[in-house]
Amino acid sequence: MDDATLTFNRHRPRLQGIAYRMLGSVAEAEEVVQDAWLRWHEAAKDAFDSAEAWLVTVVTRLSIDRLRAAKVQREHYIGAWMPEPTLTGAPDSPATPEQLLERADNISVAFLAVLERLAPEARAAFLLREVFDADYDEVARTLGKSEAACRQLVHRAKAQVQEGRPRFSVPRETHERLLRAFADAAARGSLHELKALMAEDAELIGDGGGKVPTFGKSLHGSQRVAQLYFALWRRMGPAVRMEIVDINGEPGMLRFLGGELESAQTFEIEDGRIVRIRAQRNPDKLARIAQLFSSK
Repeated sequence: MDDATLTFNRHRPRLQGIAYRMLGSVAEAEEVVQDAWLRWHEAAKDAFDSAEAWLVTVVTRLSIDRLRAAKVQREHYIGAWMPEPTLTGAPDSPATPEQLLERADNISVAFLAVLERLAPEARAAFLLREVFDADYDEVARTLGKSEAACRQLVHRAKAQVQEGRPRFSVPRETHERLLRAFADAAARGSLHELKALMAEDAELIGDGGGKVPTFGKSLHGSQRVAQLYFALWRRMGPAVRMEIVDINGEPGMLRFLGGELESAQTFEIEDGRIVRIRAQRNPDKLARIAQLFSSK
């Protein structure tokens, strides 16, 4: 392996982390990093001072361009668009951008969903500064803007992110305990317990991508959400199986119907109750996870 390849591979985790957080798609992030590799392979490497700075700039700008196009496409997306989930912390899962970064709160599905509110350049500035700890002069060079303009971008983005983020962080043990209780109640078809584990105004958001049935709008109310899980149990009984796993750095739940992965579900918790469930059902976005479990 030559020096250029070694250098690129050393920075690959950071590049993948930036691209995934920018795009919410593992596949698209990999394509961006591959494009960056081709450009790196052809670049006159003696012409720049820092390989990392050059690579980060290329990946960030490629991600901005791709996100601009994606936002136009997502305006016509059928149902709610949610990011592609990925397993983290699993000993038998392949290395992913998420596994190589420490903080679960900046990779969670809820966080990525909030990032969708931001314009592409604002998203890039926010991520570089707040997640990847870049100095403002680095952010400015990467985006080709003044430091003052980047400070404004980050300031406004932080306000938007803060507004959409969960109000309180939940200890991992609490999150996992509540999730296991929910999965157990769903497996036994206990309507009362399911409802008791959720806030009264709990919300369920589903992403089927037009490939599988889901709600056109989110479902509201603990009674309605609990009834949905209860109805599935009534209809399919033991054919329904839940497995607790790490999804994007947090405890989440995979649901299998007849042995086939049907959804990857993540949960937001406040005051000891589930306030929001995001159920990713789009088979295209579940394909990577499904493949990991296909031999089990």
